[in-house]
Amino acid sequence: MKQPPDLQSEQAFQALLVALRDGRLRSSEFHTVPALVEVLGFPLAPTREAVKRAEDQSLVTILPKRGVLIMEAGPDTTRACMDMRATLETEGVRRLLLAGRPDLADLRATHEALLHEARTDPGADLSRRALATDLSLHDFMARGLDNIFLRQAYEANRSRITVIQNVRAFLPDRVIPAMEEHLAIIDAIETGSAETAATEIRRHLRLTLRWWGVAIPG
Repeated sequence: MKQPPDLQSEQAFQALLVALRDGRLRSSEFHTVPALVEVLGFPLAPTREAVKRAEDQSLVTILPKRGVLIMEAGPDTTRACMDMRATLETEGVRRLLLAGRPDLADLRATHEALLHEARTDPGADLSRRALATDLSLHDFMARGLDNIFLRQAYEANRSRITVIQNVRAFLPDRVIPAMEEHLAIIDAIETGSAETAATEIRRHLRLTLRWWGVAIPG
């Protein structure tokens, strides 16, 4: 049975996001639309719709009569995306705390276990699991954005950061400080201090950019 065009377009867009996430489509690469049809596994029409939607989220740039350019992950883009994430997460935490102190026991346990492993006997796939743990806290903080448009903005920016992370890998040496920074954020949320959480979120932003070699203005 043939799928409705809207459903195919949505599936093609999700396939595009997966390709960006797993690195099959990387920052600053140029692709023709027929090449993207092969990568995504969808017909031309839904692939074109997926590309248009991705351009609306600044994930790609459509070059008329030529093809598609995947977003660049240079310093300016990286700073802008990370600043947006920190701003939205700060508001997410503020709203979460207005509703009461959330339960972060599982998040804390996961972070502490990974931190212990990184300090004592790091496994071969430590960086991959650290990235998943890293994202778990960021996504948790964004849950407080109980506004559909804020959530959409966060999700689009999350996809952009995925493209950036494929260029700026989560190196093993970054795991210990990153987990320590996350635990400081968790501490602040557990004490119910939105102000302290905001300070720790911004500190995490600055240290991440510094680790990536991205200059911080001012």
